[in-house]
Amino acid sequence: MENSWVVCVRIFIAMDAWEQIKRRLAETLTEESFDNWFAGTRLVQLEGDRLRVAVPSEIAAEFIQQEYNGLIRRVISELKLPVTHVEFEVLSDGHRDHEAPDGDVQACPPIPSLNPRLTFETFVVGSCNQLAHAAARAVVEAPARVYNPVLVYGGPGTGKTHLLHAIGWELHRRYPTARVVLTSGERFLRDLVRSIRQQRMGSFYQLYRSADVLLVDGIHTVAGKESTQEELLHTLNDLHDRDRQVVLSSDCPPKDIPGLSHRLRLRLESGLMAQIQPPDLETKLAILERKAELEGIALPEKVKIYLASKSYLSIREFEAVLYQLRAVSSVTGAPVTIHLAQQVLRDLTPNRERRVTTDSIMRAVAAHFDLQPSQLKARCNAPRIAVPRQIAMYLTRELTGASLPEIARAFGGKHHTTVLHSIRKIERLRQQDQDLNNLIHKLIEALQ
Repeated sequence: MENSWVVCVRIFIAMDAWEQIKRRLAETLTEESFDNWFAGTRLVQLEGDRLRVAVPSEIAAEFIQQEYNGLIRRVISELKLPVTHVEFEVLSDGHRDHEAPDGDVQACPPIPSLNPRLTFETFVVGSCNQLAHAAARAVVEAPARVYNPVLVYGGPGTGKTHLLHAIGWELHRRYPTARVVLTSGERFLRDLVRSIRQQRMGSFYQLYRSADVLLVDGIHTVAGKESTQEELLHTLNDLHDRDRQVVLSSDCPPKDIPGLSHRLRLRLESGLMAQIQPPDLETKLAILERKAELEGIALPEKVKIYLASKSYLSIREFEAVLYQLRAVSSVTGAPVTIHLAQQVLRDLTPNRERRVTTDSIMRAVAAHFDLQPSQLKARCNAPRIAVPRQIAMYLTRELTGASLPEIARAFGGKHHTTVLHSIRKIERLRQQDQDLNNLIHKLIEALQ
């Protein structure tokens, strides 16, 4: 028979079907697609088997219905929700972006509203994102005077979108009359195609080239699309020539974007490029503390360490876990414990975490360095053995959550202080050596 708290959790989940759908969409869609079309939505009402969902604009409602209706239906089926239809309606108090009576795009940018939670105050700064954060701050202190353009790049879930929204909010606060346009690579493409089809390129130019600040999230999505890249290049050149600020984000640096034109790559590389690396353990702990504070959750230290050790969780998934922990604790009256966190993780990410063992980590690391797993346990401090051993110890701590004494025993009876030294050394080197950081990501992906 199931635990009573599990039953309560399922009852609660059934009451908030749209949040379940959003979480699954977040796992399925690209980060920019989810943030552009679904992050700002919320459930209005569940009427029988129909969901009424609020969206920020008429365009958002139309686009979601046309482009994502089939996906939403499939998600509903996969989750076995008691829902047959989802209706989208515009928030009565939100910013609307609609077309002018003659069909032109209005000068007011047709973008989803800025997310009020994504500000500089809620952005956690660590060694992994210091340069990007400093560049973003420099933009709002002196738009177009210090760095222009600015390109922030890094993997999904590292905070690129957060920084672009934070820039937008701060500029809006400081310069209320300035035209701050936040868009995405996908949206820029769609607006361009629609304007060409309707023979209304004038309104397209008015929208994007009259901006005082242009923020483009996910620039890598225009790769391989020659006409879009050409128009984007002309837009960036025009804004630059008129001393207008441009900030863009990408999953990788321009040289690594396949299908990117040479001229556009040169333009993107002409300003400041700031990388955001995956957060280290300390930064993840700080992020969890900040988000737990925002959600009003009393998160014990052991639970924070347990969640932060789950390297496969993105920042967005941290939010989903915290939301669910708060819900379960509220419904059942149960305290937030590691056991509860384990149950929530199994419910939210049932297929994400494979059982990683110390032995599997040793085999993966040894294979990469052309060693035998037994050599990582040997009493040998030669660099060709010691460095792979330190990496294996670090990964064991990250992926299994084993204690320092447990790791020490597994690696041939080393002292636990040796393990601690190895973990701290690799954590420090990851921030300084991009090749090492890439290797660790490659090993983690292979193990999980």
